[in-house]
Amino acid sequence: MRKSAPQFGPIRNDRDYSRMKRLMEQILEQVGDDETHPLADLLDIISTLVEHYEDRKYGEPKDIEPKEVLRFLMDEHGLKQVDLSEVLGSQSLVSEVLAGKREINVRQAKALAKRFGVSPAVFI
Repeated sequence: MRKSAPQFGPIRNDRDYSRMKRLMEQILEQVGDDETHPLADLLDIISTLVEHYEDRKYGEPKDIEPKEVLRFLMDEHGLKQVDLSEVLGSQSLVSEVLAGKREINVRQAKALAKRFGVSPAVFI
């Protein structure tokens, strides 16, 4: 473990990624939308490190199927299929989407985008 700045450093593996993501979320709570906040530049640096690691590990979103994006976001948020049943229409629809038996339609993509705070394009 780093002694000088135990929470801050390069992201070399999933453990580092989890640590930096937690730090980013903590700083984001303090900074919010205030670009003049003293920690705003640090937040930009950490966000960039996290983004680069995600790009290396998971590839660009355009390379990932919508069902995989949904599965990833569900894992990140600790959600089960039943948790998205209202968003997609029913638990069976969620199951069909995740199994690749059904595609996400435009209405569902918009609802999922709103739920997860991402662009609807990642689901289409």
